[in-house]
Amino acid sequence: MSQPVIESEAITKLYGTQRALDQVSVRVPPGAIGLLGPNGAGKTTFIKCLLQLQPLDGGRAALLGRDVTREGREIRKRVGYAPEQDCHIPGMLGCEYVTYCAQLNGLPYYDARQRAHEMLDFVGMGQERYRAVDTYSTGMKQRIKLAQAIVHDPEIVFLDEPTNGLDPAGREQILELVQSLWVRHGMTVVLSSHLLHDVDRICDQILIIARGRLLVHDTLQNLKSRRVGVAEVVVMSGQAALKELLETQGMRAEVLSNGHVRVEHGGADLTPLLGLFRRHQVRPLEIIPSPNALEEVFLQALSEAV
Repeated sequence: MSQPVIESEAITKLYGTQRALDQVSVRVPPGAIGLLGPNGAGKTTFIKCLLQLQPLDGGRAALLGRDVTREGREIRKRVGYAPEQDCHIPGMLGCEYVTYCAQLNGLPYYDARQRAHEMLDFVGMGQERYRAVDTYSTGMKQRIKLAQAIVHDPEIVFLDEPTNGLDPAGREQILELVQSLWVRHGMTVVLSSHLLHDVDRICDQILIIARGRLLVHDTLQNLKSRRVGVAEVVVMSGQAALKELLETQGMRAEVLSNGHVRVEHGGADLTPLLGLFRRHQVRPLEIIPSPNALEEVFLQALSEAV
């Protein structure tokens, strides 16, 4: 097993009487890590506590093997961070801003300027780098945030909702860049998002957080192998009878508000379900399989957290 890059032990964060983080304990090895949860789940708070941008109210945490409370300054030299909100400095040109961020991380000016232009090339910023950052489109601002987060070649980078506000083409371009950080350059990536597609697209580990609690931590491969096959069966009539038939076969079933019968059939393969329908002469109009294994895991975890 690789040395964990993130370790937390019962960390807690309070805002008044609200527990933004509630006894979160986890050990995360290097990789492409998806931090998944609905808005307000505690994802950003978890990141900020790891980076000591917010103090802990309980527990302990470590990044790259170092205690975040005692060694925060040393840790931040080895960590990149792109927050969800815009973090640019109005009036600065794109290349000036990324150069400045590199200097803040300890690079001499000429090295910082060269590194900034390399990272701007990497994220696909052309002549736009010579414009003021506050004139950028949403897509350009997301690219510049990524550039400043990796300009000092960190060992781990935290990206908070990096595809917010992008059209499908822009989102795909950003995800390809993020994926390449781990796959080609060996940089651990923590992608925080409420978008399942983004996490499923590039991550090999999943952390699901809701109501400030860690609900799931596993590899995406393991989660998909444990998926409960779900389908919606569309019939002209007899929904209640179909539900009863499915339940006699040990399958969980319910009649949805749209008239479809939702059934948990136990796997990705629909063949046993089709065989059952043939034997009992059930002629469905349509069978709609669940399209996304991660979505099943996510919804199940959220339902158990209520």
